[in-house]
Order: sequence, then structure tokens, then C-alpha cells
Amino acid sequence: MGLPSAKRLTRHPPHVSFEFFPPKTPPGWEKLKETAAHLTEFNPDFISVTFGAGGSGNVRTLETCLAVKEVMEVDVVPHLTCLGLTREELERHLESYREAGFTRVLALRGDVPLLGQQTAADVPIPEGGFRFAAELVSFVKKRGGFHVLVSCYPEGHPEATSLQGDVDNFVRKVEAGADAAVTQYFFNNAGYFHFVEEVRRRGVDIPIVVGLMPVWPYEQVARFSEKCGADLPAWIRKRMDGYRDDPDSQFELAVEIAVQQAEELFRNGAPGIHFYTLNHPSATVRICEHLFARQQVSHGIAWEDAAYGDVELSTATRKPSTPSTTTR
Repeated sequence: MGLPSAKRLTRHPPHVSFEFFPPKTPPGWEKLKETAAHLTEFNPDFISVTFGAGGSGNVRTLETCLAVKEVMEVDVVPHLTCLGLTREELERHLESYREAGFTRVLALRGDVPLLGQQTAADVPIPEGGFRFAAELVSFVKKRGGFHVLVSCYPEGHPEATSLQGDVDNFVRKVEAGADAAVTQYFFNNAGYFHFVEEVRRRGVDIPIVVGLMPVWPYEQVARFSEKCGADLPAWIRKRMDGYRDDPDSQFELAVEIAVQQAEELFRNGAPGIHFYTLNHPSATVRICEHLFARQQVSHGIAWEDAAYGDVELSTATRKPSTPSTTTR
């Protein structure tokens, strides 16, 4: 499939990026390429591709990155997880990324394999391997040549015993050499603003990009949210449940919520929005169309003309002066 006929947008704000996951079936690969082609018109800062737990998806990660490059002229950022992998395996993955021309990686601890009720502390670590993302960040930075992104959790990682402890863990990743961060998705912007203020007080000045998940498909996102600890507010649940037999209205509501959330984030200093696409373009395309159209015609939104991966950004992040529907 070729690139869409829609005109390419200039590399100006709003700054967006997208996450894909490796498909498992031939139709899935076609859907991935279709999604990438639809999203290329928004000139994303980068595309990220997820990595299987315990390294199970590593081969498909590289294949997916290369498939995206076939339809998008974009910087591709493969994920890399360390839990359960040896140092030699990590070396090989980094070398394969380097040989493919990738210069950024998103370094993660990785999900715990679904084996009973074990936690990360129960997972055997190979000799010379790593248990924590901060260790992986340090390892990648010492190799040189990679811009390293990491994750963070404004509402707290589901395994964290406290928000303060989770902030401590994030600071360790930054001290290990992280260059930028992407958040877990959330629906309450206040949590992001408070998180950024807290880490700025701790001396963290790297860009903290917002991960955004449209509430579509609603049932699927609701299940994801329960597993990852993202708070899906009651008002969203009630409105979506009210449209249970009307998927078109659920879709329109999901777009409306995401646009309002993204606009408030951009107004108050977020350097970029990273969309978790679930390899489906419909909701993300509609949201981006709204964001880019409003940026072009409205002078009421002060977009910052800075790409977080390329330049130094202001560390100031303001709280919203008035709450929107996304911060009730």
C-alpha cells in the first residue's frame, strides 16, 4: 500500500507520535501498514513498536519497525525490555537495531510473564541480566549511540507501594541516563501536572511526553485500564455505558474526550502526545485531524514550537486554570 494522497503536514506543533504492536497474523500485518499509511499525514516525531514480555516478541518487533519504514518516512523507536533476558541477548537486540539504522530505543523493565501470581521479584534473572529499567538504561547509554526513552506513571505503577516510591524509581532511570520519558495513559490531567511538578522539584528536566489512549474500543480499554491501574473515571464509564447499544456515539464521545484532554495538555506545557493506537487508525486519525485543524485556525492555543526529541524544552508546566471534562 502506498502513502495516502492527503498532503503531508509541516513539522510544526502539535507534536504527536504513535505506538504500534507486532501483528501475529497476515491480516494483522496488512492492518498495521494501513494504519501507518493513514497516520503518516500527521508527520509524527516518531513511531514506537512494543516488545514481547521476556523477549517473546523481539523478532517481530524488528520486523514491525521495518514494515513501518516501508510506508512512513519517520524515526522508528523499538522498545527493549530486560526482564528475563541475558546481557548477550540485549547486546544482540541493540546491535540489530543499530544495523537497521535506529538511533532511539524505549527502555523498559518489561511485563511479568503470566505464570501464576508471581511478581517481578519472583522472576529469575539470568546471570549478568537486569531486574530494573534503570539498569537497562545505564547499560544502553554506556554502549553509546542511542537516545533512550523511558516510561513513567503519573498515577503510579500498579506494582508500586506508593506514589513517592514510584517517583523515586523514575528519578533513578533519569539519573541512569534517560533522555526523555513517555507516560502510561491516563484520563485525569491533574495527575500528570502534579507528577511533572514533583519530578521537576527533584531536578528532573527531561521532556515528559503524554501517552494517550482514546477510550475506543470502550470495552477493550476498560479491561486494559483495570490491568494497568489507569483510573477510568466514573463519569466516562457512565456516559459510555449510556451508549452501550450505540457504538457510533461511543466512538464520537471517545474522540471528543481525547481532543479535550490533549488540548488542555498542550496548553499547559506537554511537549507531545504519544498515541497508543492498538494498530487501528480510526480514532487516532479523527483526534489528530481535530488537533491539527484547530492549531492552524485558532490563535487561542499557545502551541510551543519545539520537538521534544530535538531541542531543550522549558521545565515549566502549569496547572490548568479551569478544570475541563477530563479533570473532574
